[in-house]
Amino acid sequence: MDPGEIDMQNRDPSSINAHVQVGFEDVIAEPDGVHSPQCVWKLAHTCFTCARDISYTLLALCYGVPYAFFWGCEFAYLSFLHIWVITPCISMYMVWLKSIKIIYGACVRTCCDPCFEACGRCFSDIRVTKA
Repeated sequence: MDPGEIDMQNRDPSSINAHVQVGFEDVIAEPDGVHSPQCVWKLAHTCFTCARDISYTLLALCYGVPYAFFWGCEFAYLSFLHIWVITPCISMYMVWLKSIKIIYGACVRTCCDPCFEACGRCFSDIRVTKA
């Protein structure tokens, strides 16, 4: 399939909306011991399915294109932010952190290492034995 071509059969190839259950049997169920007459159950199934399909079609016709435009703009803006703002800021931050790491490391080695070495030498001859 051409990368620019859309799949009209499998419209959720990544299963991002698998959690949206809209089948009659996924929404309405009668437990054992409590059953309506068969004609009521069949009519309820038909009404549910028709109402769902017609409502979804009307909502998709009215709002599908504007929402697609809106979300297209939102994700374009998000991509723009990541490419032109967030990633360069992270790169700049990492450069600053590398410089700070060098300065901090030099300060710790200069100020703390002599104290730690002295303490290490003082306590290096201590032996713990069972009494």
